[in-house]
Amino acid sequence: MSDHFPLSPEQIQRLEQRGCSAEDWADVHVADGFDTERVRNVQFGGHMRLGCLAGYVDLEGGVRVPAALTDATLINCVIGDDVLIACVGSHIANYEIADGAILTDVGTIVTREGASFGNGVKAETINEGGGREVPLFAELSSQFAYLLAMHRHNFGLTERLELMAATYARQATHNRGTIGAGARIAHVGEMVDVQIGPAARIVGAARLQNGTILSEPAAPTQVGAGVSAEDFILAEGASVKDGVVLRSCFVGQGVQLGKQFSAENSLFFANCEGFHGEACSIFAGPYTVTHHKSTLLIAGIYSFYNAGSGTNQSNHMYKLGPVHQGVIQRGTKNGSFSYMRWPSVVGPFCVIIGKHLNNFDIGDLPFSYVTEESGESLCTPAMNMFTVGTIRDGDKWPARDRRKATIRRDQIRFDVYSPYTVGKMIVAEGALNALYEETDRELEQVRYKGVIIKRLLLRRSARNYAGGIDAYLQGKLLARTAAARAAKDAEALQRSLSGGDGIFSAKWADVGGLLLPDDRLQRIEADIESGSLNTPAQVDAAFAEAAAAGDADEWEWVRTTWQQRTGDATERLSLAQLDAIEGTHRKATATFIRKILADAEKEFDPVARFGYGADAGDEARDNDFAAVRGSFADNSFVRQMQARLSDNT
Repeated sequence: MSDHFPLSPEQIQRLEQRGCSAEDWADVHVADGFDTERVRNVQFGGHMRLGCLAGYVDLEGGVRVPAALTDATLINCVIGDDVLIACVGSHIANYEIADGAILTDVGTIVTREGASFGNGVKAETINEGGGREVPLFAELSSQFAYLLAMHRHNFGLTERLELMAATYARQATHNRGTIGAGARIAHVGEMVDVQIGPAARIVGAARLQNGTILSEPAAPTQVGAGVSAEDFILAEGASVKDGVVLRSCFVGQGVQLGKQFSAENSLFFANCEGFHGEACSIFAGPYTVTHHKSTLLIAGIYSFYNAGSGTNQSNHMYKLGPVHQGVIQRGTKNGSFSYMRWPSVVGPFCVIIGKHLNNFDIGDLPFSYVTEESGESLCTPAMNMFTVGTIRDGDKWPARDRRKATIRRDQIRFDVYSPYTVGKMIVAEGALNALYEETDRELEQVRYKGVIIKRLLLRRSARNYAGGIDAYLQGKLLARTAAARAAKDAEALQRSLSGGDGIFSAKWADVGGLLLPDDRLQRIEADIESGSLNTPAQVDAAFAEAAAAGDADEWEWVRTTWQQRTGDATERLSLAQLDAIEGTHRKATATFIRKILADAEKEFDPVARFGYGADAGDEARDNDFAAVRGSFADNSFVRQMQARLSDNT
């Protein structure tokens, strides 16, 4: 390297006086500013390039110490400026260590010939029996992984995606690893074939092998005490600590894993959280959360999901091994100690309570409650539309986005109500009305795709779906025309109600957290198959374009669906008609909010006060409850809902 020079005889003499040695001092080159006084008890092997040692590094606790090389064996390394390396128990070999990095109290840090750093490892996600493997690579997105895992029926697509991943892994293969600028590695027992990004913090990890830790100053990645990871990728801003065990896993941007959580053959995308429990062969789409001991997530795909304590599933229905899988669509929750037998499909924003020994498919019954009753799975469709939790979820997810990386690879659409969910509500409305007409009036309940629905609920649930569909469509029309209506501008009104450049598709898909029309998804798939998109970055860019077109696509769906349901084209609506729609929408919204408030008020009823006011009477109980929980009237969510109610009455 042109900016490094051989050691002078005087420098060699001073280094040897300070306990240093080399296989061949001629193979050790240094940069201007290299200070031999900051090097002590270091054994050099192979070809070495050493940077300037003149500055200082900052340690935890506000401690600042000189950059230095002490008590270490360094082999075939390139070391940048102002690096601190101290107390290396075994050796550091075959690494490029960038400026300002800190490595202290470590055992072995080595890269072997032909290391791929976790790239190319295949995680057997979703189905333990295989067939849905996703090759890991450092810039894997949830959309890329979803297509590869879930669209196996499209052989040309799968082949092209696998080729892209293999090409990426091949290009990432090197004989020397890197430790990024400002990274800190301390108290680590063994690290073999691991790439470390800038500003990463790896403190106390037990063993890391064959992995990549992406990181940047704006989104530093953390690996903490007791972590054991093999065949892994950690994305920017991830946090993995407190004894976590990973095998063949991808951990995405903003993901937090801790408290002895263990996972194998699993993918965790943006903002997932895993604590205490276990995951095996899962595709955890954005915001999948499991916080409890004795919770097992196995062989399933999830998104915006919350697992209650003790939640588990089983994928051994027959005798051919663990070959079954579950599909849990976005926004679903499992109650404590709930159990599900795979294969099963759960629609968006459902709640599953109890132990379910039946296989069922309620993918087109969103917002349903499924409870266990006398060994059967009892479904109450549309019930979850009117609960506090569903409304709060839609508000909290965007606010809890921890991603700070320069590039956010996972495309996410947060909406609770969208063409994806409302389209399913339309299907559910039709199915329940048909069941009601076809079911003998003498029957108390009807079986539907593995669940039991009480006959009297069929029409009521269909009406609830219909009300939600109409409210969504009306709300979109009113929002679209708000400015024109305020100005009473008929021409602007017609323009706002006309078609745009979006794509209409009756059915929408949830692709790893991104909602988009099927037709747009098929275009992306066709471009991948044809080779027009031939790198992961290009595939991600296509999905980013789809995300940017989301509002335009949604409007095309709204205007087409409005005409199908009402017989009226949106562009023919007058100001007077929209005023009437607004009146209807206000009444429906007010009714909806009152139901939400009624659900919220249960949190403050007498039963909720059990256990308060210990050692005293009712008055103390109420005062104690108010001191801890506050009042219904003062609750921030309640006040927000009441303000919305006031706006609509």
